[in-house]
Amino acid sequence: MVSSKRNIMPVAGILSGALVWGLIWYPFRVLQADGVSGPEATFISYLLAMLFGAFMLPRVWSELPKADWWAVLLVFSAGWANFGYVLAMLHGIVMRVLLLFYLAPVWTILFSYWLLNERLNRYGYSIIALSLCGAFIMLWEPRLGMPFPKNLSEWTGLSAGMGFALSNVISRRTVSLSVEAKSVSIWFGTVALVAPLIWWQGGLGIAGGLSWLILGLLGVALCACSFAVQYGVTHMPANRATLLFLSELVVAAIASYFLVDETMGMREWAGALLIVSASLMSGKLYAENEISD
Repeated sequence: MVSSKRNIMPVAGILSGALVWGLIWYPFRVLQADGVSGPEATFISYLLAMLFGAFMLPRVWSELPKADWWAVLLVFSAGWANFGYVLAMLHGIVMRVLLLFYLAPVWTILFSYWLLNERLNRYGYSIIALSLCGAFIMLWEPRLGMPFPKNLSEWTGLSAGMGFALSNVISRRTVSLSVEAKSVSIWFGTVALVAPLIWWQGGLGIAGGLSWLILGLLGVALCACSFAVQYGVTHMPANRATLLFLSELVVAAIASYFLVDETMGMREWAGALLIVSASLMSGKLYAENEISD
């Protein structure tokens, strides 16, 4: 029973993060419509998450002496993953941006090979191929040619996905840091990356109680979500974590349809089915890895 719970908790952490991130783009769009820019909303929401986390988890400060250059790399890779995601989702088509973001399994394979010495068997590569086939099917538009980024938002989403994959791999590499410290480092990295841009733009200029309420709720959600996700990626192989994160695509597809009237055709749904199938199949890969270990 204890072993079963230990196996379920990391999966639950990853899936809860995928649910939050499949929906969190919408409050940022609401804030933008209310006059709060993407950098401003990102800076304040992540600053609040960092403050909440620092007060709720004060022991993370005692871990600062343990930080090394891996921790620094975690800070900035995760920071760009979060900031780039927000910018791309604010100005791009939700599903196209997310599909480019979730080419992350490709980068995860490379990063986990270089940094963790992790290997996938043929079954594992078949799972990743299945998920990427689903992404290409959904992204393909014959009149636009090959499924490559078409604008700055989509290139930003692609690069944010690379940062996301790198941060997941490094999170497993930095075994000296607790889950709490890794979560705080992610919030700090996002704030540190956005702060110079805010300063260059002339500082914050937010008015309106509703905007502050939304920002406060975002801070709480990000705080809880980051802790859950870091627990998950710390306690499972990086490649499986990335595959589980692909469930965010389905959440975002449904949300974008009901919230911003972005419709999906049969091609998009077929691609989504392949991606979900790959995520479900990853459980078998994880079981085989445990046996081989």
